[in-house]
Amino acid sequence: MEGNRITTQSIDEYISNFPPEIQEILQTVRTVIKEAAPEAEEKISYQMPTFFLHGNLVHFAAFKNHIGFYPTPSGIDAFKHELSEYKGAKGSVQFPLEKPLPYELIKRIVQFRAAENIKKAEGKSKKKK
Repeated sequence: MEGNRITTQSIDEYISNFPPEIQEILQTVRTVIKEAAPEAEEKISYQMPTFFLHGNLVHFAAFKNHIGFYPTPSGIDAFKHELSEYKGAKGSVQFPLEKPLPYELIKRIVQFRAAENIKKAEGKSKKKK
């Protein structure tokens, strides 16, 4: 039912739509991402909290039974061994709500993605010169 979707303008607004225990998890994920990539910009993209640094860095979202984390296929591939215990797809992973989230792993994935995006941006700026 497309018409019933809640559209949000900010990450704060997105998080406020969930029960307190989920808000706490989402806020922690947000903090971990901010600390791992302090220069990244926050926005809503695809109706999900998104961090942007020379392009999309990562997205995250809450679902009924899991937190979805979207670090692009390269972020998943680089940490596939550590992510192997979780359900996932080419560019996403599902962290079940009944287990503690692997915040340290999320931090390392974000740092990897930030370095990747910065390197890509530097490569583009060198080509322009």
